[in-house]
Amino acid sequence: MSVFRMPDGKVVDTDKAQAKWDEARNWNGRNHISRATGVQWTHETLYRSAKGRYYIVLDSQWQGTMPTARWVDAEQATRWLLLMEETLPADLASREASLVE
Repeated sequence: MSVFRMPDGKVVDTDKAQAKWDEARNWNGRNHISRATGVQWTHETLYRSAKGRYYIVLDSQWQGTMPTARWVDAEQATRWLLLMEETLPADLASREASLVE
């Protein structure tokens, strides 16, 4: 369980999220590299809150850093899911055609 205060003052609890998507990682021959961040040390997870808003939790393996969370709009969530090669949830599916070439 992780609880975050969002920039707008709302509080989100990852345990109460409707849905969760982990980032995809690519093997570069030496390390697993986050497809979301492009580096091996920081990672992103996308959530849909209990009220249906999307947010990303950024976590780092660097000593002394704390996870943070930020809201993302529907287009940003769609782009993130497409990059991770995830199936889009019903509320985002209609956005795919305008974002993929």
